Amino acid sequence: MRSSLLSPIPAAINHLLDREPWARDKLARHAGKVAVFDAGVIAVRLRIAGDGMVQAADPDEVPGVTIRARLSDLPLIARNREQAFSYVQIEGDADFANTISQLSQSLRWEAEEDLAKLIGDVPAVRVVGGVKAAIGTARATQQKLAENLAEYFLEENPMLVRPQSVADFSADVNRLRDDVERLSKRIERLKGSR
Repeated sequence: MRSSLLSPIPAAINHLLDREPWARDKLARHAGKVAVFDAGVIAVRLRIAGDGMVQAADPDEVPGVTIRARLSDLPLIARNREQAFSYVQIEGDADFANTISQLSQSLRWEAEEDLAKLIGDVPAVRVVGGVKAAIGTARATQQKLAENLAEYFLEENPMLVRPQSVADFSADVNRLRDDVERLSKRIERLKGSR
């Protein structure tokens, strides 16, 4: 993928690092090292600058650490940052990877703070609160819709079958098959005794 498409990534990371001197200090210990985040179809290459900020790295620079993740795992990683490193494969400098892991769990974007610079404190709090409420409502609606669809397809218009119903049906079929075999053997014995 072209580096121009990925250029906002270092800027976004630097925006987070700008407010966190402790994070920049941790990264500055790894100045000059390159981290590669590889998700298969897209790879982000970042070099650590002397001040602890990041910049795009050239493709020919040797990575100090490579962190590989499947593209399908990225939503899981984004949702559960504390467990993010359980979804990835890491190659290279373990100390550098550990620093990246710590920062990925600790750095947070403060939307209210950034928005407050544009529209003021009170409106920023209200806008962010409204967005959070809308997201919560959308999630609740999605959950309710999924439950309603499942109930409809299980009860009203049975296109789906509950696992317990399948297990019960299977047990009934097995019992019937055994009964038919026993009956067949009895019939054979009765025919043979004539």
